[in-house]
Amino acid sequence: MDGVGEKCILTGLRANHFRHPLDLRATESLKQLPGLDLAIRALLRPTAEQFFYLENIATSVLVGPQQLPDIHQLLVEACQILDIEAPQLYVKQHPVPNAYTFAMRGKQPFIVVHTSLIELLNAKELQAVIGHELGHLKCDHGIYLTLANLLTLAASQLPLGPVLAQNLQNQILEWVRCAEFTCDRAALLVSQESRVVASVLMKLTGGSPTLSPQLNLDAFLAQANAYEDLNYDQLAIFLKQLRTQELTHPVPVLRAKEIMQWHNTLNYQRLLQTRRLQLNEDARGGWRNW
Repeated sequence: MDGVGEKCILTGLRANHFRHPLDLRATESLKQLPGLDLAIRALLRPTAEQFFYLENIATSVLVGPQQLPDIHQLLVEACQILDIEAPQLYVKQHPVPNAYTFAMRGKQPFIVVHTSLIELLNAKELQAVIGHELGHLKCDHGIYLTLANLLTLAASQLPLGPVLAQNLQNQILEWVRCAEFTCDRAALLVSQESRVVASVLMKLTGGSPTLSPQLNLDAFLAQANAYEDLNYDQLAIFLKQLRTQELTHPVPVLRAKEIMQWHNTLNYQRLLQTRRLQLNEDARGGWRNW
């Protein structure tokens, strides 16, 4: 197979080739929300851009060919696969395993990965995380994603009134949860191994550098199936909704179940097959557009 190692490079990949339908609907709903433009202008001023960029570059390590080159190569390969320009990648000392993307108007986008997350994962899993974060950039999630991160801190200061501010926050959180499903798909497109993506979610749920080697992925996936089956009455459905409405991410077991299902769809298989065929045709000087 043409690609990075044994992987297919998805030349010409566009966001809507893999965007989750929930993400599509939530994005359209968000765009129609009154007060959104005002919130963006209030929170994402040029001074805010400069502050976050300087804060990050001053307190994290910038990854590159001469700085953590193995991690830099994971980024380069992931960008090749997703057909996206490489952003800056920083490693930040932090005890909470996490990774996030920051992209604001007029500035170089960057990804931050916490040291504790790197210690938790193997190289394949770390590249899947990088692919997930690249998915935010590929799908132009940056402005809304940054707004989501800031809104809960500044909602009380927005000149929107408490009801509208709360409505904005609820809509933004719903959008973020939907966008995460899309970015898990980007992680799978980079990894091209569904069990690697599911393993990341398992380790984020209950792993540590000591416990992770002992975790059983098949048992975790069975746990995900059990959670999905808890729709037997209205009370169970209500409790699940109540549990997630304040979260910025869907619960990990649901994400694992979702990515395993998408891996088995014709949509995913045809996407890789079409890209693979295009690479073969390109090598013979054939058609180049999809």
